[in-house]
Amino acid sequence: MIECTRGVVHMELDFNAASYTTLSARLQSLHDMLLLVHPDIERVACALYDPTDDLLKTFINSTRNGEAIRSYQYKLSDSESLSYLARTRELRHMTDIQHTLLPSSAHSEYVLREGYESSFTVPMQHQGDFLGFIFFDSRQLDTFAPEVRRELLLYANLLTMAIANELIAVRAIVGSMQIAREFTELRDLETGAHLQRMSRYSRLVARMVAPAADRPDEFVEHVFLYSPLHDIGKIGIPDAILLKPGPLTEEEWVIMRAHTTKGREMVDRISVDLHIDYLPDQPVLKNIVELHHEALDGSGYPHGLIGAEVPLEARIVSIADIFDALTSARPYKEPWSTARAIDELRHMVDLGRIDGDCVEALAENLDEVEDISTRLGDPVRV
Repeated sequence: MIECTRGVVHMELDFNAASYTTLSARLQSLHDMLLLVHPDIERVACALYDPTDDLLKTFINSTRNGEAIRSYQYKLSDSESLSYLARTRELRHMTDIQHTLLPSSAHSEYVLREGYESSFTVPMQHQGDFLGFIFFDSRQLDTFAPEVRRELLLYANLLTMAIANELIAVRAIVGSMQIAREFTELRDLETGAHLQRMSRYSRLVARMVAPAADRPDEFVEHVFLYSPLHDIGKIGIPDAILLKPGPLTEEEWVIMRAHTTKGREMVDRISVDLHIDYLPDQPVLKNIVELHHEALDGSGYPHGLIGAEVPLEARIVSIADIFDALTSARPYKEPWSTARAIDELRHMVDLGRIDGDCVEALAENLDEVEDISTRLGDPVRV
């Protein structure tokens, strides 16, 4: 909760399950209160850092009287100034942006184009780990006096705590399921490299289609984090069926298809056991696990959903999974070229089975697709 009395803001975030909302909504509320005291601070935005790919990604923002930058990512190492802040954990205070900031990235170009004049940048860290940045921006010069910066550090600490707590909860459920997978020695055709690739293809597609679907960058991050768990229900499928070298019988296919509902049951059970079933992103995880084999024409499983009944996150993960399967080597086939795989996906679009916008998101970003494929290729077997 946030209270404002006599010009002083008193803040307390409520993490009770009954009142839990998305991080985006909580940032909007916090910004509302901030504007009561400092009406010139028109933008508060948080960017997350992915150390595996060295990517700084837009995550949540509250932008007033202007356009928000969304679905954007870039390598932290490409920004000398932000790399320095990440390394030293120093704060950055800019008083005359229009005359001092160079248009060296899409983010800096955005800040200049929107007419921001002063800013305050705070690195986020939790237990020694660098999480990303919080940006406070104003269209007025010299908005961030020393006393204002001191107060904003309180906001920054609350935001960092909220983000860290949610990331810890998300990683807890992801980690628990990965351990379950390893503990049961799940031995299907999904290598670790496959899961890394398809999660990044999922993030790419989600980043491209989210704006038109009015989904925030928070949604993109959740799709990325949860997509590797799409087939977790295969833990409950007997090896005799899961690893069968030849075609499955109709009875065996019934059992195999049950991995979607088994996976959903696992998610429900683990979420309750970890006391994180209240998280607002849980439907994204559950839809990915249970519905990634649904098809837009109703021919998929387990429920035969049609068209808009298939959630966007399930459509995204389905296409990422199919694309990586086509372009990867299997005991029964050679890897397809990217062009051939895209043609096959477009054919499936024509048949009405998968989402055309998601397919074109891959097709229009082939440089990034090829980078993922090359950088995270399957290990060579000797």
